[in-house]
Amino acid sequence: MPSADLSAYERRFRRAGLPLLIEDYSATEDIFTRAVPVLAFLFLIQVVNGINVDWPLWANVVVLVVGVVLLLAPVGMLNRRRGQRFFSLPARVGPLELAAFVLVPAALPLIIGARMGEAVDIAVGNVFILAVTYVVVGLGLVSIVRWAVAHVGGQIVSSVGLLSRAVPLLLVFTLVLFVNREMWEVFAEAAGGEVAIVAVAFVGAGLAFLAVRLPREVRGLEAEVDAGPPLRRRQRFNVGLVLFVSQALQTLIVGAAVGFAFVCFGGLVIDAGLATSWAGQAVDELTDFDFLGQDVLITAELIRVSAVLGAFSSLYYAIAVLNDRTYRAELIEEQTEGMRATLAERAEYLRRREAAAPLGSALGS
Repeated sequence: MPSADLSAYERRFRRAGLPLLIEDYSATEDIFTRAVPVLAFLFLIQVVNGINVDWPLWANVVVLVVGVVLLLAPVGMLNRRRGQRFFSLPARVGPLELAAFVLVPAALPLIIGARMGEAVDIAVGNVFILAVTYVVVGLGLVSIVRWAVAHVGGQIVSSVGLLSRAVPLLLVFTLVLFVNREMWEVFAEAAGGEVAIVAVAFVGAGLAFLAVRLPREVRGLEAEVDAGPPLRRRQRFNVGLVLFVSQALQTLIVGAAVGFAFVCFGGLVIDAGLATSWAGQAVDELTDFDFLGQDVLITAELIRVSAVLGAFSSLYYAIAVLNDRTYRAELIEEQTEGMRATLAERAEYLRRREAAAPLGSALGS
């Protein structure tokens, strides 16, 4: 019963995107073990990919069998040594299992055709897969994104009044830039890569501003909530990552919405003649269609200008939300409410874990 109770707390931490709040959280027992099915599937694909079409069928079958045995044999023997069934999923994925995942598929090209370059590529690729697995599973990125999407939708729906006050000021400023001839002239001749660099720079600046402010946010949360012992550095990073993903998703949604609004507005009111006059050259018409009796013209220049203004809007919104007390009170405070509840659960989780430890020792003796 104590173990089941603690497991329920740990499941809630994972669903909240905070797996590092789990005590004794380790790569060998909590991260790679959860990714064993995916890693095994990728391993089999790589073994099958090592087939040499110039060899007879029986030789390729032997290679496949040898590859699978080289992976399963050490895993099975370690399972038996740990008191598990031979073909059960390992309760712990250690250096030996990870080395087999990296080296066995890489060894097959050497055995089959002495293809050293391919073997090195496979080994490096498998190391990269393990690194991505460690980050995605270890930090609970899937749970973080799911949590952030659910909360951002609720915040936007419940905060229409706030957004109706914040967005108009932003739209007025960007509208002045949108109808500016110089703006169109600059981006009429810009290549797609240049526009992408400008947009990424604006969005990146907004995200960097969020990241710089996050340590203060995390310390403030920890000070407000009785979360038990002080959070470790990696636990603070996990909390900050959840806040960062949620706030970054907010700013990206606002930027995308503003950019889309300008595409719709420009398509309705800017015809080919006006666009050509502003751009100083013939525009690149992407599509022209009728919408409720109105001609809608979408040009490449319109897409570029709208994309840049949308990216700039995301930067403006990120700065406004973090610095304006009204925005913070109505948006970020709602976002951190669930985080406070999770941190408060950590204190109870640690108390129950401490109480369960003597009980487990007594039952073991």
